Amino acid sequence: MEFANISIELLSLLFLVAVVAGLIDTLAGGGGLISIPALILSGVPPLTALGTNKLQGSMGTATATYMMIKNRRIKWEHVKPLMLMAFVGATFGTITVQFINTDVLSFVIPIVLIFIAIYFLFSPNPTKHDGKSSVSYGKYKNIIVPLIGYYDGMFGPGTGSFFALSGVSCRGHDLISSTAIAKSLNFATNIASLIVFLIAGHIVWVIGITMMIGQILGAWAGSHCLFKINPAYLRAIVVVMCSSMLLKYADSMGWLNYG
Repeated sequence: MEFANISIELLSLLFLVAVVAGLIDTLAGGGGLISIPALILSGVPPLTALGTNKLQGSMGTATATYMMIKNRRIKWEHVKPLMLMAFVGATFGTITVQFINTDVLSFVIPIVLIFIAIYFLFSPNPTKHDGKSSVSYGKYKNIIVPLIGYYDGMFGPGTGSFFALSGVSCRGHDLISSTAIAKSLNFATNIASLIVFLIAGHIVWVIGITMMIGQILGAWAGSHCLFKINPAYLRAIVVVMCSSMLLKYADSMGWLNYG
């Protein structure tokens, strides 16, 4: 999809946004809470913003996944079945969102982002685990993973954190292992959504490619300092940045004008 009025200044700003989003997403999740509002504020239509976000976000999760496999945080044979089910769920979620009216999306996306930001602000950080599974592997693989994937196909922000949380609470994984696995599952959902958005033509290539480069740099940096930074502080930054951009968007849409 073509997009007029793309300036060097705008591309530079979105590049920096992608670096920050890739870094924060790798460390604590929630990069989409930053990148999607930034795209919408840049004048990109909501559905196209989701598609372009998947283009740039897929490279961030791809980089993080590669680093996790390279550093032996995860094993390919262990995550492959889960990635397949995440892929399937995201495919159906992305197909579903294609049929939602864009005017509705203009209202729904900010509301969803606000709720996810609130979740990020108040949700506990699952640092403790007992190594025991509360959900069988089959149910986790065939129900929970595809459901999270479906959400990612529909909207996306917070998916990495949801995968990490589910690994700790449902499978008894420690937070570090669960976060590492979450990167591979998030990569699968991003690729599935990207394929659908490519077919539908809802991508701004110049912006997407520029932000892809930023995402790679951010994810690479994040993979090298994973959990050396307190994720609670990063989540607070995500919430503040997300809320600020959404307030700006609401003002630009005239939602805050009571006169």
